[in-house]
Amino acid sequence: MALSIYYDKDADLGRLAGKKVAIMGYGSQGHAHAQNLKASGVDVVVGLRKDSKSWAKAEGAGLAVATVADAARQAEVVMLTLPDESAASIYETEIHPNLEPGNYLAVAHGFNIHFRAIRPAEGVNVFMVAPKGPGHTVRAHYEEGRGVPCLVAVGQDPTGDTLQIALAYASAIGGGRAGIIETNFREETESDLFGEQAVLCGGLTALMQAGFETLVEAGYAPEMAYFECIHEVKLIVDLIYEGGIANMRYSVSNTAEYGDFVSGPRVIDADTKARMKDVLTDIQSGEFAKRFILENKSGNVSFEAMRRQAAEHPMEEVGGRLRGLMPWLKEKQLVDRTKN
Repeated sequence: MALSIYYDKDADLGRLAGKKVAIMGYGSQGHAHAQNLKASGVDVVVGLRKDSKSWAKAEGAGLAVATVADAARQAEVVMLTLPDESAASIYETEIHPNLEPGNYLAVAHGFNIHFRAIRPAEGVNVFMVAPKGPGHTVRAHYEEGRGVPCLVAVGQDPTGDTLQIALAYASAIGGGRAGIIETNFREETESDLFGEQAVLCGGLTALMQAGFETLVEAGYAPEMAYFECIHEVKLIVDLIYEGGIANMRYSVSNTAEYGDFVSGPRVIDADTKARMKDVLTDIQSGEFAKRFILENKSGNVSFEAMRRQAAEHPMEEVGGRLRGLMPWLKEKQLVDRTKN
């Protein structure tokens, strides 16, 4: 089935005129959505806990800020950019009581809707606008006059105009400049979780770490190992981003390309693909979601232990030292923890 892809010309920002949009949360996605919407002329309020460290950051960006409950009461469109593990409880206690029939509940990722941790009332419109990139990239691209492609889906449509509101929202955060792709909650949620775990975050970082360890254990300098297996990944990914894998292979040496063909399948083989299928099954069945939610309810003890262990890996120390020798890397930082 052919994908439906929309652009700015297909979206009517006038659909948001007279509607207040509440962005719940001010993390990676939240800060980008709120600032981009405001710059597009949308009436925005950010919903946060009263003691949130992000309150001052949002006000510093010129945004109106209120408690989550107050923001929900004020708004006709409520976007959840809260952490997946805490969104359901916040929704149940502070947002659900303040939603009226005909309001719009939006999410930036389908996790809680698809796995039914959040069950909106029948009279509430439900849609998803999911940028295919981290929030810091969504914001940076918008400021540069570009955009990050967005996925859009409708879950409930009692008023009959939910897709049009979703397209207006996606356009207002910059998605219409790059393409707004229509999908559904199941496809976005399951493919997103799989991509993160098997390739983009889990697979890639595990591959880089294993490569670093292999060279160091063989007696090579940690600095050489870091440059070869971690630092240079960006150079390769940039070539792929620009023109696909064929573009990367065209740009590297014949030696590198030949090694790609003969050694890549030795590292990522049929057994690896079988384990990827196990990961996908785990996601599709809902087992991953259950474990993740239970981890949060139990205080994130295992999660925090994994974070500490990863932060203490030698490649982090080596990388920090080497990046300190390249001050130009900070000239256009995507992540500034004092602001976003």
